[in-house]
Parts: sequence; C-alpha cells; structure tokens
Amino acid sequence: MAALELFNTLSGKVERLEPVGAPALRMYACGPTIYDYGHIGNFRTFLHVDVLRRFLRQQGVAVEHVMNVTDVDDKIIRNAKAAGKPIAEYTARFEKAFFEDMEALGIERPEHVPRATEHIAEMVTLIEQLAAKDIAYQTEDGSWYFRIARFAEYGKLSKKDLEGMEDGARVDADEYEKDAARDFALWKAAKEGEPSWQTVLGAGRPGWHIECSAMATAILGESFDLHAGGEDLMFPHHENEIAQSEAASGRTFARHWMHVRFLLVEGKKMSKSLGNFYTLRDLLLKGHRASAIRYLLLSVPYRHQMNFTFEALGAATNAIERLRTFHQRMLRGGFAAGVVDATVTAATAKSASEFTAALANDLNTAEAAAAISEMVRAANSAADAGTLGGENAAEVLRVLMLFDEVFAVLEDRDEELTRAALKWAEAEGRTKDAAPELVLKLALSDAEIEALVEERTEAKKARNFARADAIRAELLAKGVVIEDSKDGARWKRK
Repeated sequence: MAALELFNTLSGKVERLEPVGAPALRMYACGPTIYDYGHIGNFRTFLHVDVLRRFLRQQGVAVEHVMNVTDVDDKIIRNAKAAGKPIAEYTARFEKAFFEDMEALGIERPEHVPRATEHIAEMVTLIEQLAAKDIAYQTEDGSWYFRIARFAEYGKLSKKDLEGMEDGARVDADEYEKDAARDFALWKAAKEGEPSWQTVLGAGRPGWHIECSAMATAILGESFDLHAGGEDLMFPHHENEIAQSEAASGRTFARHWMHVRFLLVEGKKMSKSLGNFYTLRDLLLKGHRASAIRYLLLSVPYRHQMNFTFEALGAATNAIERLRTFHQRMLRGGFAAGVVDATVTAATAKSASEFTAALANDLNTAEAAAAISEMVRAANSAADAGTLGGENAAEVLRVLMLFDEVFAVLEDRDEELTRAALKWAEAEGRTKDAAPELVLKLALSDAEIEALVEERTEAKKARNFARADAIRAELLAKGVVIEDSKDGARWKRK
C-alpha cells in the first residue's frame, strides 16, 4: 500500500494524507450550485476529486465523501426569477442534469450528497453559537453577519494580507472579487420575492458560506481530514468556512485543503463572451466522446493550470482508442501457455510500480497515465512476434485494471452517451447545435433501421405502398438510403 502525499494549501507543503480518529478518511468537496449546466472547468475539479477517492480506495483506504448541492443562493434566485419559475422547480432541472453529466464522465457518486435547503436547522444552530460568542451580529434589517475582526487567523488559507481591513464593513453578496475582507452575511433577512425560512434568527435565508460549514460538520463532525474544491473558491468561500467553523467550535475545521487550478480554453479564460465556454453537453453535441473528455481533463495534474484545446481532445480520443484496442487484444487471448517473455514481465512490473508511485506523489495523473505506455509497447511487440505468453497477458490485464480503476476509460459507452445528449438536445430544442453528421449517424441505431426496413418489406407485400414510401422517406431524412434488388432491400448510411 502506497502512502499518499498531497499538497496542503493551508500549510503550503506536500504532506501525507491519512484518516485521523476514524477508520475512513473523511472528506468534503464543494459541489455544484445548480443554477445552470456544469461547464468543463467545473468538471475538471470534480474529476480530480474522483481520482483522489478512487486511488485512496485502491490503496485500501476507506473514504466517507460529502459533496453538497447548493440549491439556494443569489445566482439561483436571480435566474429562477428571470425564468419565472419557483426555486425548487428551477433547480430540479439542473440538479438532474448535473448528476447525468457526472455519470457520463465516470465520476463516482459520493457517499453523502446533502442539499443546502435540507440543513437550514443546522445553519441556524451554527449562527446561534457564533452569536453567543459575539462573533455574529444582527443588523437593523434583521440580517446576521460574521465579525471577521474577531477571528485572528482570518486569511491563513488564502495568505492574503488583511492589515488594511476596515472593521465593521460588510458585504451582502455571496461572491466578491475584492481583495479586502468584509464582514460576510451568515443569514439574509427575508425580501419580497425571495425564498425564506421562519427561524429564531428571524425570517430569512442562509448566506452561501454558512451552508457548507453546516453540512460538513453535520455529517463529518467539527474536524475532519480533507476539504477540496476549485482554486476560485479559496477566497472568500473557503476562508469564510474556516472562520465561522473554527470560531464556533474552537477546533481545526479541515486539516488538509486541496485546490484544483483553473482551466483555460485555447489559451484564454473560458467566457461566454469569447465563445469558448463549453458544458459537457456542448462537447458531446459536437461529436466528442465523454471518455476522451474525462481522459483529457485528467491529463494535467490538478495543481497545474490546464489549457484545453480541441487538438488535445483529438489526441485523447486516439489514445483511448489505442488503449481499448490493446485491451481487447489481451482479452482475446490465444497466447501460448507456459511461455513467458522476460521483457514484458519487466515492463509490466515497472509500469505497475510507476503508476502507483505517480499517484502517491501528489496525484500526478500525467505520469500515472504515461506509466503504462512502456508495458503496452512491450506486450504489443511480443504479441506481434508470437512470444507473449498467457501468464504475461494475464499480468498485463491486471495492470490495465489497476489503471482503469482510477482513470475509468476502457468501457466504451460513448455512443450511448452521445445518443442521450441528442435526446436531451431534441427535448430542449437544441438539435441545431449538434453536428449534422452526428445527428444523421446516431438518429437511428442499426437495429432500428433493420426493423424499419423489415416493416417496409412487409408493407410492400401487403400492397400498402403509402406506408412503404413513408418509411423510405423517414429513413432518407435520417441519412439512410434503401436500395431494392432481386435479393431484397439493402440499406446504407449516407
């Protein structure tokens, strides 16, 4: 079993990550705010957290993983109001889409997925604890704020210089860009047209930051092993989580902090105004494979900024195709029993060792993916020469499974997932966004085409020529041409 060394944002050092005081490693990772579809930058973070939990489990470490769902905040309220829908109805659509996208990318579902609106009571209790210590205070409008001047260690995660902080200055927004710290909202007094809860704090709703603290401590306890999220959350969100949690409990909130770096697209910051903003569904509709997107987003280690390019996505697609072809070759077998190729034996052992060592070294996914390449080359060469033995192939397959337990790209579900994306696009009225050749290729499966061709044949026999012509027209509209011959009807895709 390899010990995992992971960079800790809090200490600024690479440190051993292991469970403390419990049999399972307790980790909290900030989940989605369900106001829109998740973009590839979001999913890069979720994917690296997925690799972390998969590798820990592979090394025999049990994991208790919490990922929250933020289903009430400023953005949600604004967007739901613009759409003219109740909050619950509006968020249900995007929550469903998020978990569909998670599944498409092979991201395992955490053990706990709490919604913010299900933990209002815990948030109120936490704010009461802070109020009892005179760290939370109420304003004239009935809102409650955290007095950051009362928490001496504020800024220890983000390492921001807060000497110029103005005592008592407040910010009501959930997110803000300014470097200067401000007392932040714990509880926002009720406003007309916004969701609210009647509590001992008064009618209102929680601030964004208190949600994560309450859900994390409710499930994992006041102190746990790891907190993860994107680097954009480090300040103010994670800094505020630490302040309010530790001020209330007097204990270390999370011992280890993991932050995944930003993603660029073709060298630029992802932005809708630049036309380089992509959700997973956008890419699937362009004909790209979910497995290739997963592989590419994991190809750069989490602490390095990644530049997402379509050239690299094409290379990832080719790399997966080669791996799958190699995997099938090893599965087919037919290799000589009792024959052992020493070169393959050495390459396989080396690949297995380097794969585990790379991930144990701060989750170096780039080196881990590269580690198996020598084994693949050696096994292919031996198979071509007829010197690959059955024992060699069995050991190669074992290492491939070691690789796939973490990277999860060998199972081919790409066409199924693309079909699902097309169905979604049709339901959303977005078929025009799909690549035309993709719509034609996947509009009908081979089995569905065969069934229609058979129905057409039977219609002609029954002299129902109107139905036969309608089927021909339907198939033609979906890119399938029927050719009649003396031997029967044949079909081909255009």
